[in-house]
Formats: sequence, C-alpha cells, structure tokens
Amino acid sequence: MRITVLLFDGFTMLDAVGGYAVLGWLPDAEVEFVAETKTVVADDLRSGGMAAWRDYSEVEKTDILYVPGGPGGRPQLTNEATLAFIRRLHETSTWTFGVCNGVEILAAAGILKGRTVTTNYYARESVASFGANVVPARYHRDGKIVTTAGVSAGIDGALFLARLIAGEEIAKTIQLGIEYYPHPPFSYASPDDVPESIHNTIRAAEETGLLEQMETTQPCFPQPSL
Repeated sequence: MRITVLLFDGFTMLDAVGGYAVLGWLPDAEVEFVAETKTVVADDLRSGGMAAWRDYSEVEKTDILYVPGGPGGRPQLTNEATLAFIRRLHETSTWTFGVCNGVEILAAAGILKGRTVTTNYYARESVASFGANVVPARYHRDGKIVTTAGVSAGIDGALFLARLIAGEEIAKTIQLGIEYYPHPPFSYASPDDVPESIHNTIRAAEETGLLEQMETTQPCFPQPSL
C-alpha cells in the first residue's frame, strides 16, 4: 500500500509527521515523500525539514494521498503544478487525506466541491469559498476523503483512517505503540471555546505573520538537490 506525503516549502512538521507515525505502521505500508522538486524541504520554523526523494513526475498513482498544511500552503493555492498533481493522484487514489489547511489546498485543486469536510479553524471560510461544506469536527469522512482540523488533529484522523483500512484492533495497537493518550494542561472542548484574545493572536499569525516570517527567514541547513 503506497502512501504519498506531499511536501512544500513551509509545511508544518507535525501535520506531516503525526499522520505518518500512524499510517506508516499499517501492514504493507510504503511511504514516499514527494515535492515539486527533489530536495530537503524546509518546514515553517525553518530549523527543520524532510527529504522529498521523489518529484511529481515520478509518481503516477497512490493508495493514500496525504496533504499536510502549514503557512507555506498559501502559495500552493495558486501553484498549478501542485494542484494538477493532487487532481491526478486523487482521481485513482483509494483514500485522500488532508490535514489542517492542507484541506484548503485540496479545495483549491477543485476536489472538495460539494463535499463535507473539516479543516483548521482559521481556514474554514476559505475552504467553504471553494464550494465545500465545512463542519467543526476533529476529523471527518466523506467517501474516500478524510479531513482533519489543525495540526495535532492529523494524528486523530490518521488513527480513524487506520481503523477504516486495517480494522480496529490494528488501529488500537498503533495508538498504544505511539502511546497517544493526550492530556494537555489546558483543556478546551474545541477552538470555539478558546478566549477571543488568544484567537486574535493566532488569527493575525495565520493571516500574515507566519508566512511573512517564513519568507524572510532562510532555512538553517543546506537544501541540496536529491
């Protein structure tokens, strides 16, 4: 079973790694990391990265198309190479999995029109503008499309997808294997319950701050062609 994880400059590491740490343990899973150009792709913090050892032209089809998010997702909304790649793989994929504002990239590719999805709290309006029905859920399935809310929700959604693919016993075993039983010090039922002052800070970062910071900060490591 091939799992294709899409990477782009400025992706959020946990968006990609969280679900990978779950789905990569499925029986017969073969994970590949793909980007427009083969290189070490820098994340949004510019101090970490992941190696994309295949480019778009080298992947003809996949079983699971996995699209993470991050501040660098915004330029991908108009990157026709990325959008065409998503459309092409989604056409024959068994599952398409979107995390955080990676769902926004899926929407920009035109594959979510008329679908019911969830996404990052701050991307809801944008995703809806592409014709999707957005619900405030931690994760959601519509046919072969599984989408999640922001960042850490990718782990929850991946466990849900693992159960759909391999059954509850294997999904529970993976959950135990990564010891995923979250108990954060600050417990809000959902982003809707967070104080408005915190929302304002995050909203400003999501809208402009994170992308501007990413674009003006060089990665802390070389990015050779692979």
